[in-house]
Amino acid sequence: MATFTDLTDRLSEAFKKLRGKGKLSPADVDGTVREIRRALLEADVALEVVKQFTANVRERALSDDVNKALNPAQQVVQIVNDELVGILGGAQRRIQFAKKPPTVIMLAGLQGAGKTTLAGKLAKWLASEGHTPLLVAADLQRPNAVTQLQVVGEQAGVQVWAPEPGNGKGNPVKVAKDGVKEAQRRQFDVVIIDTAGRLGVDTELMKQASDIRKATEPDEVLFVIDAMIGQDAVATAKAFQDGVDFTGVVLTKLDGDTKGGAALSVASVTGRPIMFASTGEALGDFEPFYPDRMASRILDLGDILTLIEQAQKTFDQEEALKVAEKLATDSFTLEDFLSQMQQLKNMGSIKGMLGMLPGAKGMRQQLENFDEREITRTEAIIQSMTPAERKQPKLLNGSRRLRIAKGSGATVTDVNSLMTRFEQAAKMMKTVAKGGVPQVPGMGPMPGASFGGVKKQQGKKKTSKSGNPAKRAAEEAAMAAGTFTKPSAGSSFGLGAKPNTAPSAQDLETINRMLGR
Repeated sequence: MATFTDLTDRLSEAFKKLRGKGKLSPADVDGTVREIRRALLEADVALEVVKQFTANVRERALSDDVNKALNPAQQVVQIVNDELVGILGGAQRRIQFAKKPPTVIMLAGLQGAGKTTLAGKLAKWLASEGHTPLLVAADLQRPNAVTQLQVVGEQAGVQVWAPEPGNGKGNPVKVAKDGVKEAQRRQFDVVIIDTAGRLGVDTELMKQASDIRKATEPDEVLFVIDAMIGQDAVATAKAFQDGVDFTGVVLTKLDGDTKGGAALSVASVTGRPIMFASTGEALGDFEPFYPDRMASRILDLGDILTLIEQAQKTFDQEEALKVAEKLATDSFTLEDFLSQMQQLKNMGSIKGMLGMLPGAKGMRQQLENFDEREITRTEAIIQSMTPAERKQPKLLNGSRRLRIAKGSGATVTDVNSLMTRFEQAAKMMKTVAKGGVPQVPGMGPMPGASFGGVKKQQGKKKTSKSGNPAKRAAEEAAMAAGTFTKPSAGSSFGLGAKPNTAPSAQDLETINRMLGR
């Protein structure tokens, strides 16, 4: 999530100065708090929020508990994390569903905030949770808003109520009220009302939104705000709170390269929780907002829980068991490889998922250079193979590889590279399936690790002899003199083994290719 990139970097730099200190002096704390204040202000966080936040951090950081801690720097990070969770709303807030359906959800916000697309995202998410939502097109002002909602609804696989064509015609209050009645008649359990916005806050906008609220008596009024709006976020949120009032906030465009101050200000200033976040352009790029998880992302501590939840939704457990069995019996094929990649692709943005790992800031350049289309290209190559070739990769001779390359719009080198990745991935996965630890290229075996679950035989080592008579005679003479040194295994040039070192850039590139990255 690119939104908090700058803030994450600045906070990390502030904490770095505390490392290695056994005890924090008031000067250390003041210096860190000063850096945090500057970082938050540059991220467009509201001044009143920054003042309260830094005052709380300073007070807690100077307490005896921190000074007595074994690692004061980690204690300060924990304090900042706790305070971030606080200004982001504290506990996660879920939708309050009506006891008697349908639950009515009204969307409000400025034009351009992404309300219409968000209506489709919310409907799709609700459908995945077992609900039957109905979208109501009550934005009759913006050109083609009704048509856009119908297209979004079709893409999301949900029904749309649009009795008026819009484009300035029709009564939005009547449409919204009739939409709720239609949902009752057709037994939809959730109604999502898409309302009109304006380029700025004005009396007409507020009156229309207020009239729709009175007519439909919604269970939830969600204020949709663009995370890229910056300092205007607070003023806009307060205006909507005074004019219409809302029960929760939805942040859109949270994947943009913005400062993210809106997210850190709105909940604290309005007292209304952030309930959802839109994290991309696709309809599936939408997730419930968890203040504690967002705080962890901002501090580069990762968001493993969200990553696990996405994996659980996407990956088929039965399919995973089948793959595990195939790995154990050496029957893992390119079809299985393709299936696993497609499930990974269905999880959403690979960059987004990798960004949820702890310490993702350290591999930001690699993430930025990552090409999401690589999986699509790999799919094309495998799908250009015959079923027999996918099941028996050994059939892939030169002419077959040339045919596959032409059929997929790739080169023979691309096909060869894919086959190398497949063989390496299958070997590594087989090792893991048998309880072993895979050996990463460029790194020596881990001490005490038995690879593939099979221990090496103890006993006298067998020394291979050269096939060259003259060389063999020289080796035998050297062995008799006790000066023979066997060439390093795996070195095709007979060079001595290199000492264990950290993997090189080339080694890391090899690992990425194996993982299809």
